[in-house]
Amino acid sequence: MADVSKTNPRGVERLGYLGLGLMGTPMTRRLLKAGYQASVWNRSEGKVAPLVEAGARRAATPRDLLADSDIVFLCVTDAAAVEDVIFGAEGLSTAPGAGKLVVDFSSIHPDAARELAMRLKDANGAGWIDAPVSGGTKGAEEGTLAIMAGGDAADIERVRPYVLAMARRFTHMGPTGAGQTTKLCNQVIVGCAMAVLAEATRLAVNAGIDANRLPEALAGGFADSIPLQLFVPRMVQGIHSPPLGHIATMLKDLDTVADVARATSTPVPMASLAGQIFRLAEAARGADADALEIYKLSAAGH
Repeated sequence: MADVSKTNPRGVERLGYLGLGLMGTPMTRRLLKAGYQASVWNRSEGKVAPLVEAGARRAATPRDLLADSDIVFLCVTDAAAVEDVIFGAEGLSTAPGAGKLVVDFSSIHPDAARELAMRLKDANGAGWIDAPVSGGTKGAEEGTLAIMAGGDAADIERVRPYVLAMARRFTHMGPTGAGQTTKLCNQVIVGCAMAVLAEATRLAVNAGIDANRLPEALAGGFADSIPLQLFVPRMVQGIHSPPLGHIATMLKDLDTVADVARATSTPVPMASLAGQIFRLAEAARGADADALEIYKLSAAGH
């Protein structure tokens, strides 16, 4: 299919979004605000209504969503959820897919992305881009997400204008699965950063200095980073709603890191330790708790 988006970037490609959770809802809102036509589907109807009020079309099933769209974006919790909305009853694979694209913003195993892409191509001819995101709910709301993609170069360029309505950066990293592998590298850094920043913040509090001022004091130095500026105040002030991300999501990604590391003979001692800290956090705080609640593990009397 020709890249019609370059000649007429408004209203030519019909867009769909499946999975209206913490990320999907604000990302869809950005598409609508940019003037794009978008249909939506979500397992629970309650999350659909506000977007329909904002101008989205309601699709009855995933199959109907693909039937009424040229490009479908999806963001769900894990590979099992991706498989279900694609290959389950009335899934995306049951609609004609020739010339259409499915862009998966979910974070799943690179092997799963490659397998799902092949199965969907065989089932209905639709193309696949694995495009996991980084930047959390704040990035989704502000359109500052970093998105790393795997897939065909022409497909990447076809969806680029739409993705950049939702994100600041969209980088083609290689063939199918490359986006997911890049996201794992991202999660090594973010997961370890959360654990280290929780440690530094607790040291500041226990030693009697104002941990709220750490971001200010360290700004511009080697310790400065977006995580430092964003995470530390939330840890100190106990701001966990809405969550930047769930403990279960970070743990899932770090477990995938460990699996790919084993398969590639890659030592990941820091990421492995971070994974175990998040496993403790899941036991202590619950799977749906904000990932930054790992800070609470070191509280006195915990």
